[in-house]
Amino acid sequence: MDFFGIGFGELLLILVIALIIWGPRRLPEIARTIGKTVRALRKSTYDFTSQVTKEIEFSEVEQKEKRSSSEDAKKAGEAKGQ
Repeated sequence: MDFFGIGFGELLLILVIALIIWGPRRLPEIARTIGKTVRALRKSTYDFTSQVTKEIEFSEVEQKEKRSSSEDAKKAGEAKGQ
């Protein structure tokens, strides 16, 4: 198991040290708080990524529309010249 680049032995050592420092009563509360924080961070990251993706797609569509309208104007100008 590789969790954030930490192996099972290191994770177990961190858990034992946390248990010694904070005791068995506070450890579940701390774990819950860390879990909520990680969940909120993941949600924020997902929201940011999806917003950036939407903006990029919107920009690409806008550029395609500009190109097609300029090509249409160019074709119309060529048709008038004939």
